[in-house]
Amino acid sequence: MNLLRALATVSSMTLVSRILGFARDFFIARVFGAGLATDAFFVAFRIPNLLRRMFGEGAFSQAFVPVLAEARAQGSPGETRILIDAVATTLLLVLVAVTALGVAGAPLIVWATAPGFAADPAKFGLTVSMLRVTFPYILFISLVALSAGVLTTWSRFAVPAFTPALLNVSFIVAAIGFADRFERPVMALAWAVFVGGALQLALQLPALARVGMLPRWRFAPRHPGVGRILGLMAPALFGVSVSQVSLVINTIFASFLATGSVSWLYYADRLMEFPAGVLGAALGTILLPSLSKHHASGSVDDYSRLLDWGLRLTLLLALPAAAALAVLAMPLIATLFHYGRFGAEDAWMTRQAVVAYSIGLVGMILVKILAPGFYARQNVTTPVKIGLLTLAATQLMNLAFILPLRHAGLALAIGLGACLNAALLYRNLRRQGIYRPEPGWPRFAAKVALAVLAMAAALWLAMAPAARWLAAGWQWKVAMLAGLVLLGLGVYGACLAAMGFRLRQFSARGAE
Repeated sequence: MNLLRALATVSSMTLVSRILGFARDFFIARVFGAGLATDAFFVAFRIPNLLRRMFGEGAFSQAFVPVLAEARAQGSPGETRILIDAVATTLLLVLVAVTALGVAGAPLIVWATAPGFAADPAKFGLTVSMLRVTFPYILFISLVALSAGVLTTWSRFAVPAFTPALLNVSFIVAAIGFADRFERPVMALAWAVFVGGALQLALQLPALARVGMLPRWRFAPRHPGVGRILGLMAPALFGVSVSQVSLVINTIFASFLATGSVSWLYYADRLMEFPAGVLGAALGTILLPSLSKHHASGSVDDYSRLLDWGLRLTLLLALPAAAALAVLAMPLIATLFHYGRFGAEDAWMTRQAVVAYSIGLVGMILVKILAPGFYARQNVTTPVKIGLLTLAATQLMNLAFILPLRHAGLALAIGLGACLNAALLYRNLRRQGIYRPEPGWPRFAAKVALAVLAMAAALWLAMAPAARWLAAGWQWKVAMLAGLVLLGLGVYGACLAAMGFRLRQFSARGAE
């Protein structure tokens, strides 16, 4: 399997989803702006979305894929099929119970995660109503994560990568076509979450059937594989999901700040998630199955070389993305969100959070590459210890930054916490002998840094003042932003080419 080609496939599909995601945020910002209704929705959506990242795409995937890859490499097809059936049945039963508890306990959940809303009965009640509609999303999307784990283990990456696009399509249709059909228009977004989750699961089922692994009912909670996965999942919740737990705590802090703070952080987070998803999530998706297979076959050198390949690609692509995000924060916000009820004040407040997030973007992406280095070996202890330390450090930074920087301080704490997480993961990979850097890293890093500086300077000099971006029409903004993006890509690519970088140098093969 050509990993560069697999990365291109996953990244391109993720890019489609992210572009649709920006379209969805454009319509949400235009129709609903940033205020009481959107604050309530983003809290109601963030809770099941957090559970999705923690349980579905986070701890469950990191525990399930290594065990499944080992079973496929060392066991018979029949044994692998039994494992999938047993895990799917157990997961379904747990999810039904969790969903029922979430719907019933919605008021308590909102009070615990956004206590500042309790002072406004209208905002609190609206959030509870929407949470009861959005909470079943965790059921749908966790089953999607299971099917995606099976498909990626079979080296089928396209369908899992494209699946998130359906949620964005659901949002767009709801905002455009159904908002005026509800007594409280923002409820259309809550139902878009429910429908989008169901659509994503429906898309996965035919793909599972094509590889002959569509799960069947098999109630076997004592199956050894189920026990191993559950044993890995429990501590992995912290190791994988520290940043997500921090986001929930940030929501608690932000709920006490000025109205709109939750929304400003949401829109900034969406911009940050674009490179994090297109690069970080894509690399993590293709690395984990191959690393797990190398570990199962005892290929120590191949394991280390694969990690090195992932880290080089991360630096090559994430560093310019972080620089461009910081420099182009206002052009991006003005082009994507500054319409309708999303005013100039909202744009400036969101820009502060974007710049703060960009400082830690490389760290956020590195965590997605480094953590699989432990989970593929079914080592959860080390990432858990690091995760707990990072979580504590992030909250201390929240307390230090929130007074002088307000909502931007919360974003900065998340980013710096991710950098600390990545640094500790890297140090432990080296100390345990899991990763040995290939020769040439200092020269490689210096060349990338020079190219990034040249790109950032070119963008800064070519960018119009913020006032022009806020006053211009959408046609000018779209054309200018496209020109800046092309300029940045051109300068960065030309600098790399002049220093001897070639695409073939980053080709790599994964375990079959």
